[in-house]
Amino acid sequence: MNIENAQVQMRKGILEFCILHIISRGEVYASDMLDELTSARIMVVEGTLYPLLTRLKNAGLLDYKWVESTSGPPRKYYLLTELGRVSLEALNETWVDLSDSVHSIVEKTEQVTKPQNGSGVLVSLKPIEPIPMPSPSSKNPS
Repeated sequence: MNIENAQVQMRKGILEFCILHIISRGEVYASDMLDELTSARIMVVEGTLYPLLTRLKNAGLLDYKWVESTSGPPRKYYLLTELGRVSLEALNETWVDLSDSVHSIVEKTEQVTKPQNGSGVLVSLKPIEPIPMPSPSSKNPS
């Protein structure tokens, strides 16, 4: 298993959800989304964000408006549509369920294993079944 690839795929899997959340707070400029995603350690580049925003717009989940800028060309600000709000509510329910499920599994693992004396060595907290040993009287004389 390629851990780095798995980490990237996990981040990609929640990217749309995070973008919809950011936009749900109000009109937002793409570079502000990039800043927030970066500060949240969900690394995204413009080449990933803009196609995703276009896909969400084409799906009817968001819209945009142009706002004149005093320091250059007009800026495109994104906002959620009603369908986007309904979709985000459904995704939020899914996220809560999924998060609770994953937390439950991780918590059980943490209960079963824990570092011993800070050594970093994991030990099982399950009782170990004794290995049956033959009694001295059951040995066959040679």
